[in-house]
Amino acid sequence: MIAPLATYLIGLFGTRFVLNLGVFFETLSMIGASFAYEKWHIFLSQGVCFGFGMGFLFVGSVGIAPQWFLRRRSVANGITAAGSGIGGLMYSLATGAMIPRLGLSWAFRILGIVSFVVNVIAANLLKDRNKAIGSRHKAFHLPLFKRPEFLLYLGWGVLSMLGYVVLLFSLANFALSVGLSPHQGSIVSALLNLGQGLGRPFVGMFSDRLGRINVATFLTFLCGLFCFVIWIFARSMGVLCFFAIIVGTVAGTYWATVSPVLAEIIGLRDLPSGLSLTWIVLVPPTTVAEAIALVLRDESKHGSAYLRVQIFTGCMYFGAAACLWLVRGWKVGEIAQREREEAAAAARAGSLTKAEKPDGPCPEKDSIENSAGHPQQQQQQTAPALPAPETSKTEIWSPLALVRGMLAWKRV
Repeated sequence: MIAPLATYLIGLFGTRFVLNLGVFFETLSMIGASFAYEKWHIFLSQGVCFGFGMGFLFVGSVGIAPQWFLRRRSVANGITAAGSGIGGLMYSLATGAMIPRLGLSWAFRILGIVSFVVNVIAANLLKDRNKAIGSRHKAFHLPLFKRPEFLLYLGWGVLSMLGYVVLLFSLANFALSVGLSPHQGSIVSALLNLGQGLGRPFVGMFSDRLGRINVATFLTFLCGLFCFVIWIFARSMGVLCFFAIIVGTVAGTYWATVSPVLAEIIGLRDLPSGLSLTWIVLVPPTTVAEAIALVLRDESKHGSAYLRVQIFTGCMYFGAAACLWLVRGWKVGEIAQREREEAAAAARAGSLTKAEKPDGPCPEKDSIENSAGHPQQQQQQTAPALPAPETSKTEIWSPLALVRGMLAWKRV
């Protein structure tokens, strides 16, 4: 919910100010939680302050890496996204070790100090290229909602988050439901974070080589497939650990590719505005996803309590892949349309150049001289009008062109 305010403040005061504001709120939340003794203290510190801090830090930093890279943009974004997987693994293991030895209060304080030191250094070393590329930091750039490709991109995000949040927060409890111990469940959860940390840079690498939309679509579908063919049948510690690692490499595909994919759809200039709307749209699915999983869980079925949850998660990833596949069809058509327009413009420029330098007498010289006093008439004779943009847009979104683009073998 803080994304529009963060985007607005970036345009007003700059990225560094917003990042340092996030460092302040996140540190305050950790230190404040260590002194909490009432419920509302936890809500204020870990709910409000931590949400503000994380929002300012994430929104302020997520769009920086794509600005500095072109050919390796997805690799750079994948490496930065891998930090959340590695960081989640380190924090969970460190917190689990500190609480029994030092207590919950000192665990909060230590995490707050570590977060402050690391984040304040990173926040003041980061440098954006907002002025160089002319980024537009509009909190609510509503015209984007008129673009079907952007709506499908949002559908990819909503459905991916419904599956991702359920998978992330249900896997440890699923381990308990099949007879594993709480310690084994924590190991499974840690391996899921490890898989995310290791897999995201490779997701970025393959995205740059095979196409960002191509890889994001395929890996989103692959995550849903893993849920159906592995998770449903996982009953032992070994199989569950294997699933946690392999699904972790692709479950966070959205976070590894969200900025590069959106840049392919709307361009770098509108990327901050598009990301601002994206984070707002993702609030409802991330809020209700785990609640949906709790409703779908059936405790009466011993050993299969999470069957409906598993089916739901797989279907969400399949639906997300379908949305992005449609975006791929549009993108292929858009590239083909642009190539045709560039070829036509080049042909017209060549014909005009040839007409300006004739080899012999030009039979149309008199008519051109007669129209010299009428610039509009001369422009009509020498520069044919381009086709209307709406016509091209309609052609791209026609069912036949869309299906042809979805099935075309092209790097996008």
